[in-house]
Amino acid sequence: QVQLVESGGGLVQPGGSLRLSCAASGSIFSIYAMGWYRQAPGKQRELVATITSGGWINYADSVKGRFTISRDNAKNTVYLQMNSLKPGDTAVYYCNAEARTVGGGPYRNYWGQGTQVTVSS
Repeated sequence: QVQLVESGGGLVQPGGSLRLSCAASGSIFSIYAMGWYRQAPGKQRELVATITSGGWINYADSVKGRFTISRDNAKNTVYLQMNSLKPGDTAVYYCNAEARTVGGGPYRNYWGQGTQVTVSS
């Protein structure tokens, strides 16, 4: 199994910044992609940003130019630097990893428990 633990959420004023971290642990053989999704009240979960082991990055249009995703492959950790935050960014942010475990088998999706980000004055 693979466990994902997020940290770094909280309350911030509009225009402020936060940095989220997510560390993967467990019986990991390899991780292909890691990323962040978010879910606001009454809305579906949506992609924020993803990054592959080779460094290919994808951002949602709504966060381009404000958020930066990065990854430390040696530590199985992904980060999300969020700048110029807006009230519309308020949501629970979930870490995701597409990983294979020791012993073989296909890549599977794993999710963290989520961390709340609230942007409000």
